[in-house]
Amino acid sequence: MAAKQRISRKPPPLNKQSAKSEQKTSPEVRGKTAFSSLDWRRIIIRIAMMFAIMLVVYLSKDAPLVPFASQQENVGIRSVAVQCSKDYEEELKRFPGCTPMKCGRVVFDTLVKRSEVSALLHIAERGLALGGSSGGASILDLHSGALSHGNAFVNIFKLEEAKNTFTMEDFKIYSHVKDKIHAAIANQFGINKKDLFLTYPTFFSRITAAPPQTIHDEYWHPHVDKETYESFHYTSLLYLTDYGLHFEGGRFIFVDKDANKTVEPRAGRVSAFTSGSENLHHVERVTKGTRYAITVSFTCDPKYAIKDPTLQR
Repeated sequence: MAAKQRISRKPPPLNKQSAKSEQKTSPEVRGKTAFSSLDWRRIIIRIAMMFAIMLVVYLSKDAPLVPFASQQENVGIRSVAVQCSKDYEEELKRFPGCTPMKCGRVVFDTLVKRSEVSALLHIAERGLALGGSSGGASILDLHSGALSHGNAFVNIFKLEEAKNTFTMEDFKIYSHVKDKIHAAIANQFGINKKDLFLTYPTFFSRITAAPPQTIHDEYWHPHVDKETYESFHYTSLLYLTDYGLHFEGGRFIFVDKDANKTVEPRAGRVSAFTSGSENLHHVERVTKGTRYAITVSFTCDPKYAIKDPTLQR
């Protein structure tokens, strides 16, 4: 997101006529005028960014797909730097030492154990079995309780049948894996872990080849995370199933001008990146099978921090 325009606190010199007009204008009206001006600037900036994104998407639609990390290889840790967008300029002073100054993408293939992946997959399967979207994309958010249900959402913790679905051990594993991802991102991007906070939405996702029923099912459109959620600074995904084994399609694609870079989901693989427009991306449409993953999101703004989920009875 482009930097917000600042309104000068020092008003311009007034002549006598303008001074009289100023006296007749209430502070409330002046405030509304100022905020209205600022809102219009934001709208114009957003429209400009949308056109820029559309241009990049158009230019890259025929670009070759270049694997950044394939499903068949264990990359250990693989990273690439990209030039930061201007999305973070306003926040550099507000959150020094955390706001991205070096942007990029990284894949970790040895961070999460197979046993942890299996446990998390079972959590997702048990929870989503109590609901599920009527389209192809379903989510389960253990923090808020949000669960896809038909064309809407329900609170899973309010469902009678969900009372014995989860255990304390489930939440311990969830928090433990989240902590490992948190530490890995902080280390990779040179951030003090104490300055980086888990934020919302952080959720399990299940994607199938079912046709979309609502706009929420259309996950394949290119987008910028920080445009969707302004609080985002770092995004990560933990894959729980394998591309080519458990599903077809569903590759994660970074949209670049020269070539589109793909991350093929591999059970236990963590893909992380800075959340600005330097990392425009989309998910390839799933054509067969079921793709499970967890989106784990981080912010530098403590105002948007969320706590780890806890067992509710």
